[in-house]
Amino acid sequence: MTTQAHDAAAPVTSTTVAPRLPRRAGAGTVRLSQRDIDGLMLCGEHYGAPFDLLAAALGVSEERVLAITARWRRAGYAETGRLGPGPGWCWLTREGMTATGLGFTVVRPALGRLAHIRAVLAARIWMQDSRAWSEWQPWWDCERRLHAGQAAGRGGHMPDAEVHWPSLDGCSYDGQVWAIEAELTPKGAARTARIMGGLLVPVRYAQVVYLTAPAARPVVLRAAATLPPADRARVVVRDLPSYALTGEPR
Repeated sequence: MTTQAHDAAAPVTSTTVAPRLPRRAGAGTVRLSQRDIDGLMLCGEHYGAPFDLLAAALGVSEERVLAITARWRRAGYAETGRLGPGPGWCWLTREGMTATGLGFTVVRPALGRLAHIRAVLAARIWMQDSRAWSEWQPWWDCERRLHAGQAAGRGGHMPDAEVHWPSLDGCSYDGQVWAIEAELTPKGAARTARIMGGLLVPVRYAQVVYLTAPAARPVVLRAAATLPPADRARVVVRDLPSYALTGEPR
């Protein structure tokens, strides 16, 4: 048998590897909607967010927010867990901070600050539900940005947030900046008055808005009453919404 014949009769085993199809752009990644971006930014700005308030801020059900945060976890942008009584929490990872461009230190929300973080976020949601906010879209400057500014040389007491109203014709608060304070527990009236005075003199804020728990409200009102009339008129005291304290439905 000739070599040619032998080659023709032998079974043929191909070692050729089929060419791989090109990888679809974005395969294996999570596509983010504007709602995802808004939620990630919110978690980063507030150290973290409990699921019920995150759902309220995004306008979805709590069941839906579980699926949303699960997608963020798969993308490596967030972690979730139960940090204390009540709903679970979501906070950003290093990858999440990088993706959002916030650049804050990556920390899990501290147990001792959960109630305060919740109260400030609830205050933001409550204010954003207002007609004026919807109409004029002011800027919420979060505590983390304010502390970063303080580290860069800005002194004095830092409020829990600032609200910057746009300079637009017809805006009732044209160009004003408000200080936002969420008070859960009563401090000494003298100390509270000093904080108020520091925010009002020199004129740093057009208004200082205190959103208080029931226990803190009497002390805040007493402190405001000690201020000169012109300063007292710039202090606004309101109740925190109930969901800031108890996790009740909005």
